[in-house]
Amino acid sequence: MDQQNLDHCHRITYCVTGATGYIGSWLVKTLLDKGYTVNATVRNLSSASCDRLLTLWQGGDRLRLFRADLHEEGSFDDAVKGCHGVFHVAASMDVIVQSIHDDRDHVESNVYVLSKRLTEDAAFQFAKENNIQLVSIITTTAAGPFLTLSVPLSIRVLLSPITGDTGLLPVLSAVNSRMGSIALVHTEDICNAHLYLMEHDQAQGRYICCTNSCTMSELVHHFAKVYPSPSSQSLLEAEMVSVPTEITSKKLKDLGFKFKYSLQEVIHQTVDCCIDHGFLPPIKTEKM
Repeated sequence: MDQQNLDHCHRITYCVTGATGYIGSWLVKTLLDKGYTVNATVRNLSSASCDRLLTLWQGGDRLRLFRADLHEEGSFDDAVKGCHGVFHVAASMDVIVQSIHDDRDHVESNVYVLSKRLTEDAAFQFAKENNIQLVSIITTTAAGPFLTLSVPLSIRVLLSPITGDTGLLPVLSAVNSRMGSIALVHTEDICNAHLYLMEHDQAQGRYICCTNSCTMSELVHHFAKVYPSPSSQSLLEAEMVSVPTEITSKKLKDLGFKFKYSLQEVIHQTVDCCIDHGFLPPIKTEKM
C-alpha cells in the first residue's frame, strides 16, 4: 500500500462489534493491517481472550476498546460515535419464538441462525425507517485460521468427520441433507468482503459470501487426503446420498469481488491451524 492510501486509511475509523469472536477478531486484524483506525467492542475488557487478542492485533494508538453488551441499550453509543462505518458482527443468542407448533428442539438446535435472521430483518426495517445505508453479508461455514483462545464452533462442526464428535457430526450431516451441500469460506475472504462492500457505492441488500460448496462425501474425501483418520475412513465406506446444490456468491462476484482462497486451501489451512492449536494431534509419519 502506498503512502497516500495509507494516510487515507489512517483518517478512517470503523467500529467492529463482537471483536473477540471468530470473525470479529479477524476483522479487527484485517482493518488494522490495512491502516484503518478501529473502535472494537467487547463484553469483558479484562478477559483472557481480550488480553490475547490485544497482543495479536498490535494496533497501538489506532485501536480503542469499548465495553458494550447487546442487552444494554446505549452501551454501543461511545464506540460508534464519529465512526465512518460499523461492522456489526456481534449476535445475541436470546430468541423468543411464538409458534402454534412445538418446535422447541428445532429452534434450540438452530438458535444461532435464527438469531442472525431475526436481527437482520429488524436491522433492515430500522435502516429503512431511518434512511441508513445497510448491507448484510450472509457467510457460509467459516473456516481457516483463527485468533480466538478456543476453537470456533463452525470449525469444530466442520472437522467432526475427522474428530468423530457424535454431537456435532449430525449437525454437519443435517446441513448437507437440508442444503444438498456444505458451503465453505475462508475467514480472510469474509473480512475482505466486509470491507469491499463497506467501501463500494453500489453495494446494497444481502450478499452471500461463499468460496465454494461440496457434498458431504466430497468433503470427507478432501479430509482423507489432508488428514487421514479412522472416523473419516468409516464415513468414506458409508453411502451418503445428497442432491448437490450450488450455493453461490454471484451477486458479490458481479460487484467485482474476488475470492483469494480455494476450497482445498480453506480445508488445508483449517486442519493446519487446528494441529498447531492442539485440537488435532499431529499427523503421524511412517519411519523409514
